[in-house]
Amino acid sequence: MENTAPEATQRPSRRKRNFAILLLILVLAAAGCLAWYLLYARYYESTDDAYVNGNQVTLTPQIAGTVTQVTVDEGDYVQKGQPLVLLDPSDTEIALQQAEADLASTVRQVRGLYSTADNYRAQVDAKKVALQTAQNDYSRRQKIFASGAIAAEDLSHYRDAVTSAQSDLLAAQQALKTNQAMVDDTVIDSHPEIKTAVATLRQRYLDNARSTIVAPVSGYVAKRAVQLGMRVTSGTTLLSIVPLKEVWVDANFKESQMQDMRLGQKVTLNADLYGDDVQYHGTIESLGIGTGSAFSLLPAQNASGNWIKIVQRLPVRILLDEHDMQKHPLRIGLSMNVKVDIRDLDGHLLPQKIVSQPRFTTDVYNTPMAAADKLVAQILRDNSRAVAAQR
Repeated sequence: MENTAPEATQRPSRRKRNFAILLLILVLAAAGCLAWYLLYARYYESTDDAYVNGNQVTLTPQIAGTVTQVTVDEGDYVQKGQPLVLLDPSDTEIALQQAEADLASTVRQVRGLYSTADNYRAQVDAKKVALQTAQNDYSRRQKIFASGAIAAEDLSHYRDAVTSAQSDLLAAQQALKTNQAMVDDTVIDSHPEIKTAVATLRQRYLDNARSTIVAPVSGYVAKRAVQLGMRVTSGTTLLSIVPLKEVWVDANFKESQMQDMRLGQKVTLNADLYGDDVQYHGTIESLGIGTGSAFSLLPAQNASGNWIKIVQRLPVRILLDEHDMQKHPLRIGLSMNVKVDIRDLDGHLLPQKIVSQPRFTTDVYNTPMAAADKLVAQILRDNSRAVAAQR
C-alpha cells in the first residue's frame, strides 16, 4: 500500500513528458518543413507530366521509280548524305539520253535559222540590185520614148518591170524581217529554243541523280516502310530518320505553376529509363502559346451551362545539354521528371527577337550541276559553229 501513491503520481508526469516530447517533435518537424519551403521548395516548380520529343525527318523520293536497293533497316545509324534507297535508273537514263538528242537536234535547227537569215539577207541585196537595174532601164527608155524611138507599149513593159522588182524586194525584205525576229540579238547559246532544251537536259540530269535517295540528316532509322520492288511516286513515305542529338523535352505545367517561369531558367531532369542517379540539365526555350485543349480538334465550349473549371496545362519546351545526352542518350516518347529553378526572373515570358537563321537546314539536295553544264557545253560544241553575235 505504501508504493501505490508514488506510482500514481509518476504516471501523469510521464504522460506530460511524453506529450511534451511529441509536441516538440511536431514543432521541429513543422519548423523544418517551413524552413524547407521558405529556403528551397518555393523556388522550384516540378512536374512528371513531361516527355522527350524530337524531329522525325521523313524520307520521300523526288521522282517515281521502282526500289532496287534498301541500304538500312530500323535502328541503324546513318550519316547525312549517305545513300539509303536506290531506284531503278533505267527510265531516268533513257530520258536523259532523249534530252541530249533533243538538245543536239535543236542546236542544228537553230543553226538553220541563222543560215536562212543569211540567205534572205543575200536575196534582199540581189533584189535591190535588180530594182536599181529596172529603174535605170526605165529611165533610159523614157528619154528615148520622148524622141519617138520606141513605142508606148515597150515603155509600159519597162515600167511593169520596175513595179515587179519593187514587189520582189518588198517580199524579200518581209521574209528577212520575219526570220530575223527569230534570231535577232541572240547567239546560239542564248537562243530561247536552245535555252529551253538546255533546261530540259538539266532537269533530266537531276532526275537521274535523284534515283539515289540519300539521308538529309544524321540520325537513326525508324518506321521503315520501303520494300524491295515497291513502285514509289514522288512524296511516298519510305522511312523516318530521328536525330537523337537534337531532342528536347515538352513538360506540361499547371497554369498555377507558371507565374514565375521565364525563358532561360535552369532546369534539372530525370528520366524513368535511367532513374534518379542520372541527371540532365537544360534551359527553358519556350513557354506554351496555348493549352492543349485550345489546339485540339474539338475545342471545349466553356460557354455551356454545365461548365466546370479544370486546371489547364501549358507545354514548356526545355532545351537539353548535349553533353548529358552523349553519356545517356534519350529516345522520343520517354517519360521525364522536371524541376525548374524559378529564382531568376530576369528572362522574358515570350521571345523578343525574330529568328534570323534557319533552325534546321540540309544541303544534300544541292546536286552539283558542273557535270550537267559540261555535258551541255560538249553538245553545243559538237553541233554548232561560230555565228555572229548580232546581225
